[in-house]
Amino acid sequence: MKRKAIVDTSQCVACGCCVKVCPRAAISVPHGINAVIDEKLCVGCGKCAKECPASIITLEEVNHES
Repeated sequence: MKRKAIVDTSQCVACGCCVKVCPRAAISVPHGINAVIDEKLCVGCGKCAKECPASIITLEEVNHES
């Protein structure tokens, strides 16, 4: 099974820390509101989850290719 990063957008403060560490450029913060993860680019490495100061990014198992 693959993993994908998920952002709790209700808690995201758009600090951009996750954007800086993503090796696949799968995360953006459009309009400075919330982090958005492109599931097609995300490889589930977990770097964003480790870097997030608010601990609001989690990794979830996915059953299918996105």
